[in-house]
Amino acid sequence: MKDFLAISDYSSEEIKDLLDIALKLKKQCFKKGNKKLFKGKVLGMIFQKPSLRTRISFDMAMRHCGGDALYLSPSEIGLGKRESIADVARVLSGYVHALMARVFDHAHVLELAKWSEIPVVNGLSDYNHPCQGMADALTIVEKFGKKSKGLNVSYVGDGNNVAVSLMHVSAKLGWNFTIANPEGYDIVPEAVTIAKKIAKETGSKLKFISDPHEAVKKAHVIYTDTWTSMGQEEETAKRELVFPPYQVNAKLVSEADKDVIVMHCLPAHRNHELTDEVADGPHSVIFPQAHNRLHAQKAILARLFEVA
Repeated sequence: MKDFLAISDYSSEEIKDLLDIALKLKKQCFKKGNKKLFKGKVLGMIFQKPSLRTRISFDMAMRHCGGDALYLSPSEIGLGKRESIADVARVLSGYVHALMARVFDHAHVLELAKWSEIPVVNGLSDYNHPCQGMADALTIVEKFGKKSKGLNVSYVGDGNNVAVSLMHVSAKLGWNFTIANPEGYDIVPEAVTIAKKIAKETGSKLKFISDPHEAVKKAHVIYTDTWTSMGQEEETAKRELVFPPYQVNAKLVSEADKDVIVMHCLPAHRNHELTDEVADGPHSVIFPQAHNRLHAQKAILARLFEVA
């Protein structure tokens, strides 16, 4: 692994290997603390978008494993504006040992990786969110076990970057993936084409529909996300008229498998896409899911640093 830009870049076995490492490092963390695998390593963290989970989880992942992290704010870099992305990549390659970039435009993280001499991690782009996808998969595996092929994962809401990575990791692991979204808010065709190719290899079944009630039938996982992502604020009023039928509430959850888990990548707009009753209820795993960002990212960094 030179970079970690998309789950679809790696084989099913490589994704399973990352999950095994994450489980091992999580167990180690709670037992005696992590070994100093990243001693002498510094992660540069480039942010175009603000963050809670991404910034803190990467920072703490480095610290837990003996390394350090350097926060680089939008005003400090002005990626592609104040200085070309190619120049930023080549300069930082001489200062730190890896880069994590949380960007608006997916092309920016691809450009960083192209010119960087060090590993680049996609901390989020408008196309996908692979680190979130790995944390999601870790959470699902912890609940249902490693031998979970044929699991039904249902996403309800906007076909955004989070949906892309959830779809790809589900296909890689042989889980059946269903998305229910309003017309005009589909997952990008490029990502669907990739998922269909993966599904042919793994036996995963993919379903793209508009009815959320149909989507959650026999679902073991119900996943939702905000109706309006960062950068789409001008669409908020329009989206709030379109998405209410896709709210994950107690009634919708009751239509799924009795042991269904409910997931959300956070931040949640409570009582919009997800009700308080569900977010704080017995089926919710949204906080263990958030905590798993830390352990999944340790695994990604361990592979990139070639210490696991």
